[in-house]
Amino acid sequence: MRQSARIVSKKGFFMSIQPEGEDLRKAVKWISEEHKYNPETKYSKLIEAACLKFNLSPKEAEYLAKFVQADKK
Repeated sequence: MRQSARIVSKKGFFMSIQPEGEDLRKAVKWISEEHKYNPETKYSKLIEAACLKFNLSPKEAEYLAKFVQADKK
């Protein structure tokens, strides 16, 4: 289950209180902060840690990796 809070609707579906994509935004911010204070840490390690910390889906992880690579240039 994702880190965001969940509630169950009357029909039994899970609904997130947290806006869509919020974990991805938090991951980008976290990587930026971590790299700022630990510039020797490789981005690949930070991406891996962020994916675990923010419970990102494979699709979100792929987007995050592309975003970080583009930002490095």
